[in-house]
Amino acid sequence: MLSRFKQFWTKVISPVANLLLRLGVSADIVTLVGTVGVCAGALIFFPRGQIWLGVVVITCFVFSDLIDGYMARTSGTSSKWGSFLDSTLDRLGDGAIFGGLVLYYAGPHGESGLMAGVALWALVMGATTSYARAKAESLGMTASGGLAERADRLVAVLVTAFFSDVLDLEWLLQAVLWLLAIASTITVVQRMISVRRQVAAEQAAGSGPSAAPPAEAPGPADPPAGPPPAGPPVGPPPVAETPLSKPTTPLSEPPKGDG
Repeated sequence: MLSRFKQFWTKVISPVANLLLRLGVSADIVTLVGTVGVCAGALIFFPRGQIWLGVVVITCFVFSDLIDGYMARTSGTSSKWGSFLDSTLDRLGDGAIFGGLVLYYAGPHGESGLMAGVALWALVMGATTSYARAKAESLGMTASGGLAERADRLVAVLVTAFFSDVLDLEWLLQAVLWLLAIASTITVVQRMISVRRQVAAEQAAGSGPSAAPPAEAPGPADPPAGPPPAGPPVGPPPVAETPLSKPTTPLSEPPKGDG
């Protein structure tokens, strides 16, 4: 849902990214610093009941996810390692945000075991949503989309957590956590159904009538069609003829006539 606004946010953060490139900062460093900031903001302030302050700290670092990608593309340093590092640390930051809310509700400030369980379920389903997509893509399939993608979950929980604490509307954050837990569960089911259909389609295509028959094993070469090649005639060998012998007695000459 929120991916359509990525171009807008890219224009917003591009001056900061260009400044960091001129200073010689790498995209991997921005990724690491952003993840540390997000985890610190969630795990330090949320359990202490300082929800709005934790959201402010997280927001200052969460845009590193856009900044590092822009820096890598602009500097031409995009790589498989950078993509792997970014995706891995993103999941670490997501876990810290929802984990901080679990600690908040399980501690003396939230005092709600039920909501701690709901926040934990939202954390598990969010991680499963990302894993389902990664596993499907590793198998050559697609499993994107759904009710609650990663960006949707983060924006929803951070915005509502901020206003819930500032306006003292505890029910607002609780309602959003319930919705995220349910929507994330539905998203996991949707992606599982999508992959199952793709697998069934591949199996049907491989066993359908249009599939090519298996190649036959090579056998002895068949003789060429047509009359057999010319060869020696079949039959008894020819008998060699013997020359006639000359007569031993000369033939009598005819009588000479009168002159």
